[in-house]
Amino acid sequence: MTKESAVPQHPSVDLSPFPPGFRWSAATAAFQIEGSRSADGRGRSIWDDFVETPGAVRDGATADPGPDSYRRHREDVALLARLGVDRYRFSISWVRVQPEPGGPVLQAGLDYYRRLADDLLDAGITPFATLYHWDLPSVLEGRGGWLDRDTAQRFGEYAEVAAGALGDRIRHWYTLNEPVITTLLGYAVGVLAPCRRLLFASLPTVHHQLLAHGLALRALRSAGAEEAGIVNNHTLVLPAGEKDAELGAAAMYDLLHNRVFADPVLTGAYPDLEALGIPAMPVKDGDLELISAPGDFYGINFYNPTTVARAAEGSGLPFEIVPTPGAPVTGFGPHWPIAPAALTELLVEFRDRYGVRLPPLVIGENGASFPEPDHVTGPLHDAERIAYLAGHIDAVGAALRAGVDVREYTVWSLLDNFEWAEGWAQRFGLVHVDYDTAVRTPKESFDWYRALISEARS
Repeated sequence: MTKESAVPQHPSVDLSPFPPGFRWSAATAAFQIEGSRSADGRGRSIWDDFVETPGAVRDGATADPGPDSYRRHREDVALLARLGVDRYRFSISWVRVQPEPGGPVLQAGLDYYRRLADDLLDAGITPFATLYHWDLPSVLEGRGGWLDRDTAQRFGEYAEVAAGALGDRIRHWYTLNEPVITTLLGYAVGVLAPCRRLLFASLPTVHHQLLAHGLALRALRSAGAEEAGIVNNHTLVLPAGEKDAELGAAAMYDLLHNRVFADPVLTGAYPDLEALGIPAMPVKDGDLELISAPGDFYGINFYNPTTVARAAEGSGLPFEIVPTPGAPVTGFGPHWPIAPAALTELLVEFRDRYGVRLPPLVIGENGASFPEPDHVTGPLHDAERIAYLAGHIDAVGAALRAGVDVREYTVWSLLDNFEWAEGWAQRFGLVHVDYDTAVRTPKESFDWYRALISEARS
């Protein structure tokens, strides 16, 4: 358990590999911080359905009001200005802008994001918006969700709406966040919205999300975006042993978590799925050209490596995720090991695998949750988080030394927020949020990151 203290801990970070102009950022997502789920005509997403399903969220939280950023965003901007970040990654809620895909646009929703962007710009912070952070409109899920190719078309239309309305002030964009989590946890095993349990039958959602990325990238380019690309969760996959079965299980998981998403974006082709007994993707003429249109960056969200063993008989999958031997863990327990060197290895692996096709890399999320109290009277002494962040920033530095072109590092998250199926139980923030009052209290990791950014620029 972290304790309140007035004495911050400052692990040393070697900033010498970080070039001038390297960007330092912090991130949030709409459903996790905005609250106001029924305000101003906002529609319903699959996460509204999820939080209203009895037993779905560990502590029964409904994500509302939480940090209440829809009404208190200026407090967030003030914190960001104090932190000294270059850019703020936030997401735009599809259903706050367009409750019915293809239907009327909500002026109130657009006005909120205009105010947020304007306030960021006034504070000297670049708005870096994510078009989609998991909050699929419920009406589209009712028609098949990401299993249905039409969802990609509707997303392309939404991207045109958002870029057309906000592109005069938001010039930097992520298209989709972590399509791998939507596929594997949302459609394959069903622990996150929309709670489908389709195993390998979930894989068409990969292609339709990547197609949506391609359509959105085209819309953003047409609207004059300066910078746009996709961001995915990636992990370094470690076999649990050296037997052929364990190596094969790890290779299969690496393909499904990493390569099936990155290869089509970066090479224009999927791995050979049929050779592994997996049905081919539902590709149509022109899809892969659209998906592989060059982005200005490739975003990598990294939290931990993944150790994989061969699954037990009857599990329905050819692999099993197991604890990483000898690694400390975050508040999520044994399946969230802390191993910063794995980030270096992953970044170098991307450089070696994709070569000249790899655009500059952006770390779109990196952070950790640890047990913390619901209420505080002063800054939390969150030494574990500081150590986690320091280790991973050093890991990025090691990748820079090895010649990997990384341009930005982003802490997840600016604020404690709604952590999906965990509700309020997992706290990732640099800033503590009292969920009864929405009062924000910077933790010592906030001051540590602020000092690091200042030192990096000196």
